[in-house]
Amino acid sequence: MGLIALAADKGAPGVTTAATALGAVWPRPVLVAECDPAGGDLVYRLPGEDGRMLDPDRGLLSLGATARRGLHPEQIFAHTQRLVGGLDVLTGLTHAEQATGLAWLWGPLGRAFAALPQADVLADCGRLGGHPQINDLIAEADLVVLFTRASLDHVAHLRERLALLPRGPERGVVVIADPRSYRPSIDEVRRIVTAASDRVAFVGGLAHDPKGAELLRGQWGGRLDRSLLIRTARELAGRLAARVPAAPGTAAPAGAAEPAPPAGPQTARPAADGAAVPRPRPAREGR
Repeated sequence: MGLIALAADKGAPGVTTAATALGAVWPRPVLVAECDPAGGDLVYRLPGEDGRMLDPDRGLLSLGATARRGLHPEQIFAHTQRLVGGLDVLTGLTHAEQATGLAWLWGPLGRAFAALPQADVLADCGRLGGHPQINDLIAEADLVVLFTRASLDHVAHLRERLALLPRGPERGVVVIADPRSYRPSIDEVRRIVTAASDRVAFVGGLAHDPKGAELLRGQWGGRLDRSLLIRTARELAGRLAARVPAAPGTAAPAGAAEPAPPAGPQTARPAADGAAVPRPRPAREGR
């Protein structure tokens, strides 16, 4: 199915939170893969399906250790873990030093993700620039999505990064926007980036919602599906999924209009404590 690379150029606009939120509401089977060479934090941030901490030794590092003689799509799900609610994740490296011995991995990993038949892959590539090898994975993507804040410095760096991305994959921009100025922020960034580059296929938005992000981590009360984060993620997920190929027999979602914070709540699947959680995903092969 499809490989979507999610990344940023400057600061911390919330790529990991965005990847998790999108995975929670993705309209097709999906795997969230933590591919930041600088190290990730999903293993410390989210609980497994049994409520316990995820295994830090199982994920990208264990996959790399078994793939030196070749990496095939069917190997991937042997190294994933499942969150409460059913979202499959491939946890990343725990620190940047581990990336030194895995510089060869990113290209084969991108090809394996792109050939995965049973799920789309949302690859959280973190902040670009520090580890050029991640470009080998990005080159295999169907779609590259860069996240940015609406501030002048973030957008200036975004324009430069768009010019440096490898040719080939379609590219888009998602603005992490303040709900109080949601649509004007997106419109302004669209004006700037489309004037600077004709290679940006779309500009969308995701609400900056700290309370929703805490709820996504299980640290804040209330219902996740009522948060602005999830409500805007749902619209963005439909729009992104419509741009990548689906497996034969899988219905592609209809294209979504420019997202804006919806007025009413949407339905998600509740966990035992009443918080909304990701829907169940396909069973892993061999399990």
